[in-house]
Amino acid sequence: MKVAVVGATGMVGQIMLKVLSERKFPISELIPVASEKSVGKAVTYEGAAYPIVSMKDAIEKRPQLALFSAGGETSLQWAPQFAEHGTFVVDNSSAWRMDPSKKLVVPEINAQVLQSEDKIIANPNCSTIQLVMVLHPLNQVYNIKRVVVSTYQSVTGTGKAAVDQLNSEIAGDASAQKVYPYEIFKNALPQCDVFDEMDYTKEELKLMREPKKIMGDNTFSLTATAVRVPVQGGHSESVNIEFENEFDLKDVVDLLRNTPGVEVMDDVKNKIYPMPLYSEGKDEVFVGRIRRDPSQPNTLNLWIVADNLRKGAATNAVQIAEYLLSKNLI
Repeated sequence: MKVAVVGATGMVGQIMLKVLSERKFPISELIPVASEKSVGKAVTYEGAAYPIVSMKDAIEKRPQLALFSAGGETSLQWAPQFAEHGTFVVDNSSAWRMDPSKKLVVPEINAQVLQSEDKIIANPNCSTIQLVMVLHPLNQVYNIKRVVVSTYQSVTGTGKAAVDQLNSEIAGDASAQKVYPYEIFKNALPQCDVFDEMDYTKEELKLMREPKKIMGDNTFSLTATAVRVPVQGGHSESVNIEFENEFDLKDVVDLLRNTPGVEVMDDVKNKIYPMPLYSEGKDEVFVGRIRRDPSQPNTLNLWIVADNLRKGAATNAVQIAEYLLSKNLI
């Protein structure tokens, strides 16, 4: 299979290449794509060097699959051109997520919605993916009424320049280029992306809208606050969930333990709980601090952590491609 990786030199693009190799995705020809300034350079995949090509050249090669991680504007311009030539595009940007004509997919939850005509498929926001991996099984049993989520998001979600800013600040380099409006080292910024007219950030709005589309359920409400923290290993979320139905705490834990892709780490007596240190480089969504909220009925508190570059981006995209392959849609 000819596979194009668009944005191959970026943080997510590099992880996509790693995940494709780890999961032994069948590639007959790898087509790395990046910006014009990178054309002619090379990326390494399984020990071999592959020259970076332009978008136009990649389209002319007629790949069956294109994994996009190059930003919304790039996707809006180029994804339809790949799709016109029969390529399945799995796009990691926010460009298509809330488009009613496009599917927004977390394979463990709703891969079955995909059909052969779905040539552009949206990969959800990283914070959304780890959230719905836990919300979905709970919603099926207990019927979610309301969710309140606060995120503690890694600088890797902003890209390499943000990681460079953090590391420069740690090293005491005052001349470091600023990606954020303030220092991130020894700080927490209650701003992920830009603010809208309601004073919510784009990241918060993604968290408030995307879960309903993925889960196919508009009956519950969700509100979010997204915070950037000086962490590189993954995103963390504090989640408060109110259900329509009563629950037994042990049943909740058992349900999550038996959910594919979710790993329960919940032994507070031995100080075992999810942390970015544990999630980095892993594909599982980790959940812990599972406890009843005593302030109101049928309400649960829990803590979710996942590597935002893997399950939150690259791995989920590759899993979508694997599903397409398994159903002979590609």
